[in-house]
Amino acid sequence: MSIKVTLPTALARHTDGLKTFESDAANLPGLLTEFDAKFPALSANVKDENGKLRRFINVYVNDEDIRFLGGDAHAFEDGDEVMLIPSIAGGHCGARRWLTLPYDESIMGGC
Repeated sequence: MSIKVTLPTALARHTDGLKTFESDAANLPGLLTEFDAKFPALSANVKDENGKLRRFINVYVNDEDIRFLGGDAHAFEDGDEVMLIPSIAGGHCGARRWLTLPYDESIMGGC
């Protein structure tokens, strides 16, 4: 059995730029264990101190969120494509500026 693992650029930097690779992992815990041996830098970034997947890493199997497929218990099937996607959060980029526009009832719908 073989699955295709796909990583975005943000995670591929921990695999020396490798964005896709094949794996024989049967499930998500098996894939995370494989990272320990093949890609220790990736493992350190996607796993917490307890060896579990970090909360901000989303996993999709054939474009379906693994949480809705059974999570860690979901068994991969031959040919599955597994994607690991980190959540992206906004940041602060300087002082806030507010723009005040004149009220126009025709645009605002007469709230």
